[in-house]
Amino acid sequence: MKPQAIVIGSGFGGLAAAVRLLARGYRVRVLEALDTPGGRARVFARGDFQFDAGPTVITAPYLFDELFACLGKRREDYVEFLPVDPFYRCKFDDGESFDYVGDDERLLGEIERLSPKDVDGYRKLVRHAERIFDIGYTELADQPFSRLSDMLRIVPDLTRLSAYRSVYSLVERYIKDDRLRQVLTFEPLLVGGNPMRVPGIYLLIHWLERKWGVHFAKGGTGALVQALIRLIEESGAELEVNAPVDEILVKNGSARGVRLADGRELTADIVVANADPTLVYTQMIDPRALSFGRAARAKNKRQSMSLFVGYFGTNKTFEDTRHHTILLGPRYQGLLADIFDRRTLADDFSLYLHRPAATDRSMAPEGHDAFYVLSPVPNQKSGISWGEVSERYFDAILGELEERELPGLRQSIVTKFSVDPRYFEEDLRSKDGAAFGLEPVLHQSAYFRYQNACPDVMGLYFVGANTHPGAGLPGVLCSAKVLEHVLPPFGAAHTAAQGAA
Repeated sequence: MKPQAIVIGSGFGGLAAAVRLLARGYRVRVLEALDTPGGRARVFARGDFQFDAGPTVITAPYLFDELFACLGKRREDYVEFLPVDPFYRCKFDDGESFDYVGDDERLLGEIERLSPKDVDGYRKLVRHAERIFDIGYTELADQPFSRLSDMLRIVPDLTRLSAYRSVYSLVERYIKDDRLRQVLTFEPLLVGGNPMRVPGIYLLIHWLERKWGVHFAKGGTGALVQALIRLIEESGAELEVNAPVDEILVKNGSARGVRLADGRELTADIVVANADPTLVYTQMIDPRALSFGRAARAKNKRQSMSLFVGYFGTNKTFEDTRHHTILLGPRYQGLLADIFDRRTLADDFSLYLHRPAATDRSMAPEGHDAFYVLSPVPNQKSGISWGEVSERYFDAILGELEERELPGLRQSIVTKFSVDPRYFEEDLRSKDGAAFGLEPVLHQSAYFRYQNACPDVMGLYFVGANTHPGAGLPGVLCSAKVLEHVLPPFGAAHTAAQGAA
């Protein structure tokens, strides 16, 4: 018989893992704790409105093409990708704006308009970003870091490229205008990193976007989730929702299945967890199965910031607002320090506004618009009482949007709701309510991040934002590619599991 794999979680990491396991000949069962699939990419329905919870920025679309090709299919037959232009419109507190686009001529024109003295500096910066990309992404993103020697062999390249320095310090080496520095360093926030301390290797995100562009799935991120579910179910996988896993069963040092919250026990030859490894190591495995100190070290890892996300639908359209708008506030470094270090809720904002109908008109009812607005906030280590401040905070954000981007907003809203760090902690079971898993600092990257193969339990693997290479859609999808290198040869998992039994 084919070996059985259980995948915990139906986020993009879990679905990508399911595809690759099916391609290797496994029988696959995907278990989702929530009542709808997708994990962080689930969909919220409110009357005639459908809101993508996120993520909504698709870069490196070839990674999705690869998944469908693994099972002999074409992604285009399941879901269409639409290019987004501009990638982002950045609006500054002084009223100036900047369109971040993909082609050199237009982008250099935007830079010259804002800061002519930085055109040559940007050319040098982007060449630096491309060199980092060639090492950090092309060569390493889908390779396992199971041993310290895997990390040590890349140190000379990273040192030569100054990739140990922060993203912000690399950018300020080339760019003098403070506004452009903000435009060219906000991208690490999309993977949970503070640009002031996230290592310069994450500058590769800039070149990744330039190389493949920014895209949107027609019908929303939920349509992409459904396309992947259709793909795996056509290939024989089973998906069960409302199936939270309480325990990963370990026998003789090997993962042998799971116990669900309803008491059922399901057996498997391997288990792939698209769940927070901190939760797995501290709550879902018998401590006797782990090496000394594993759970304690997991508890002490530094988590990323969290998010406040407000969703709202309007009875009018806002045609001047682009698909992705970044509203930068009066402070940058100070606000980042409030979020990551002081863990206080600031009175000023830097916001990301998502208006999908700018690219796909079907994303809102006729004559209406649908949005979400995202504000980075401290994680639950802050002690902020969100039950008391959430409504007031949302209203302040709506006021900011009305003043700077969406005139007449509040009187046009017909539906609204929000999520805050409690959602990430309770519904998504993320340690400290972190929105992106572990913070991507140097000592929590590559070998020092959660490894894709559990060092203590044979047959237990991890995918998702907490594992190498990290958060963001390309990182999460590449974490499933790493499985190709760490899984035992086909059939060996079944033989090993039978021996453990």
